[in-house]
Amino acid sequence: MRRFAQTIRLRPEHREEYLALHSAVWPGVEAALHRARIRNYSIHLHDDVLFAYFEYHGEDFDADMADLEADPVTQEWWKLTDPCQEPWPDRGDSRQWTELAEIWHLGEPGEHAAD
Repeated sequence: MRRFAQTIRLRPEHREEYLALHSAVWPGVEAALHRARIRNYSIHLHDDVLFAYFEYHGEDFDADMADLEADPVTQEWWKLTDPCQEPWPDRGDSRQWTELAEIWHLGEPGEHAAD
């Protein structure tokens, strides 16, 4: 399992729209995320900064993300959510969100940080 953290800015003028969309995420979007082996996905908000966390439970992240990006329901969802977001200028090769490096993780008791 790999943990991912990401961030992006929320455009203030789209705040209510974005929150409304995420109060009832489409079942097809959730199904596509599950097919892509994404688990424990959450999005948090502070002022106009969004922070996302998810766990990937597959073996070929790039292939699973390609399948997710090709999913027609997900593409329709992104047509609504992408205009609400303002990517950070240093996002690199990321489609939209900037990935954050994990610098520390507290695991289960007895689990070592390197595990």
